[in-house]
Amino acid sequence: MADANQARDGRRKAELVPTLGLFSCVMLVIGGVIGSGIFRKAAGMAAAVGSPGWLLGVWVLAGALTLCGALTNAEAAAMMPQTGGQYVFFQRMFGPFFAYLYGWAVFAVIQTGSIAAVAYVFAEYAGQLFPLPDWGPPWSTWAVHLPFIGDLKPLEEIGTKGLAAALILGLTAVNYVGVKFGEVVQNLFTVAKVAAMGLLVLAAFFLPAGGRWENLTHPSSIIHPTGLTLVAALAVALQGAFWAYDGWNKIPYVAGEVRDPQRNIPRSLALGMGAVMAIYVVMNLAYAYVLPVDEMAKAKLVAAEVADRAHPGAGRWVAVLVMVSTFGTANAIILASARVYFSMARSGVFPGFLGRVHPRYHTPAAALVAQGIWSSLLLFSGTFDTLTDTLIFVSWAFYAAGAFGVMVLRRREPDTPRPYRVPGYPWVPLVFIVFATLYLGFTIMNDLAAYGAAVAAGKPAIINAALGTALVLVGTPIYWFYRRWPAPKARD
Repeated sequence: MADANQARDGRRKAELVPTLGLFSCVMLVIGGVIGSGIFRKAAGMAAAVGSPGWLLGVWVLAGALTLCGALTNAEAAAMMPQTGGQYVFFQRMFGPFFAYLYGWAVFAVIQTGSIAAVAYVFAEYAGQLFPLPDWGPPWSTWAVHLPFIGDLKPLEEIGTKGLAAALILGLTAVNYVGVKFGEVVQNLFTVAKVAAMGLLVLAAFFLPAGGRWENLTHPSSIIHPTGLTLVAALAVALQGAFWAYDGWNKIPYVAGEVRDPQRNIPRSLALGMGAVMAIYVVMNLAYAYVLPVDEMAKAKLVAAEVADRAHPGAGRWVAVLVMVSTFGTANAIILASARVYFSMARSGVFPGFLGRVHPRYHTPAAALVAQGIWSSLLLFSGTFDTLTDTLIFVSWAFYAAGAFGVMVLRRREPDTPRPYRVPGYPWVPLVFIVFATLYLGFTIMNDLAAYGAAVAAGKPAIINAALGTALVLVGTPIYWFYRRWPAPKARD
């Protein structure tokens, strides 16, 4: 009997434990989405479209499209509530190779790049509070050229990148010692940042030194895109907004640790993304109310500028708000994403040790460590914009494939039980697929145009779509290696 009890204890130690309820799932969705984009991308978007009306319209459109994707994804999540999320879905939709490409992309750029980019913004705002070291020329300008891709400058802003790497490794350690600990950190920081954003909005609208309603209707005096130029400008602005909305798909990654996942995952996606969309629209109304669009376009740190206008000296507190926000977002991505590599290892297409569950902490410990190391290295590949533009291109290619896969399963498996069905089928997934495809096409066009302009000016440049595609395809030999010599099953 004692031996049987020990065997049962061993099996329990070898498995992930379902501990996340609906509230924690909603907090994971909100906390995983609201990070740096709402604070960092508004200036570039305003500079592209030159109109507060177009700017707000882009945020609403991007939110509606993202919600279409999230609702579509929720149908697959309810059908297959297993740890690994889209990696598991793609196995059933398109087979093992496509699933592997997605999982590899998650490791190579999508989620590790997200971790690096969010941590980068945390460190960038920390630099507003205290000085960070910088080596300066010639080290900061040293570049590595990659054929057909462009130039990488690994030593640029070395102090910012060093602090970001420290954040990544510290949060990796937090999640290494238990999902419950990571859950508490996530809930605390998500509530804190939403409350702080609410205070910023109230300050913008109600403090005496606030803004003017006329700012919401007056276009730029110098930026007037029309015709195809306007279409290209909207594509650039959407790229920024999509980065701000990115992260909605993390909750299926941890399905094996969610209580009642077939019910809680779809509900958390709908509730979480609805809340995010409302928060973003209100935040941008506050930005546009305080700052004329031309001033917004020139402000590197829009939220800090708005706070200073509403109350002199408050900008420094916005730096703290952004640090709180990005801290929580980085934690959400780290917590969720390692489960994909864990699932891949258990499927035999990734090193077997990444599929081990820590016997004491019940976490995918090895996958977390590998993720933390690679995310830290990605920090040194470029700047914030390089990281975000690269990962968003790759992410949306797979988002479109996932929505199409839901339609494939509807035709192939019409009688399979579906605890949740996407509302408005087939129009909701179709709208998402069409816009995602158009967005990817315009992204490639803008990348090529920007690269050509930079080369003509003699400046270092990079084709973000090419870098992302290269990072995905470079993993193909690893798949065929493991297909020929399967990895041994993970031992816990």
